[in-house]
Amino acid sequence: MRIYIDTANIADIERIITKFPVDGVTTNPSLLAREKINPMEQLKKIRNLLDEDMELHAQVLSDNASDMIAEADYMRKHLGEQTFIKIPVTHEGIRAMKELNKTGVNMTATAIYTPMQAVMAAKAGAKWTAPYVNRLDMIGANGVQVAIDIHTILTRMKEKTDLLAASFKNVEQILKLAEAGVGAVTVAPELLEQLLYHPLTNQAVIDFKNDFESITAKGATMKDL
Repeated sequence: MRIYIDTANIADIERIITKFPVDGVTTNPSLLAREKINPMEQLKKIRNLLDEDMELHAQVLSDNASDMIAEADYMRKHLGEQTFIKIPVTHEGIRAMKELNKTGVNMTATAIYTPMQAVMAAKAGAKWTAPYVNRLDMIGANGVQVAIDIHTILTRMKEKTDLLAASFKNVEQILKLAEAGVGAVTVAPELLEQLLYHPLTNQAVIDFKNDFESITAKGATMKDL
């Protein structure tokens, strides 16, 4: 499973990439707006933080296909070809994906709420399909199951498209998708940090340290012996 940081905050990204084996950063217009600076300048800063093989996902804002294509070209020119252009699964969005696919543009289909939206995006050439798990839960649907259904369908279709699930409220949702073998998740920094946490792990470290010091010295490690 590939894991992405879902944020546009520089401090959060710097903190996470130094600690966790993540595969890139996903942003959206709302996340960028929270930073209160020029969105393109913020995206450039994020790109500069990432290794060359790490993905940056950024979204177009245009309403029609021709403008989406022009916007995507502009973004790739300034952010690099490893930028994945996020395009909503509207009629115009699918049309833009079809055209961009002809020139090999990396695309992430976003704002997905149904399996058929993901199917159409896959056929249009999207590399990733991004359903909103917790937002589906909030409207009475089963977001995890919808994401699993999409993954199952795409696997059977044998398209070069996989799932990049977004919008989580807890670790359990992510675990269920991992168990189902989904391709990727994008997770807010504060929730991503919880993926490693367990109180018994912390206690085990304390116990090991206390036992070791009981036969050596306070603060001793193997390099002191």
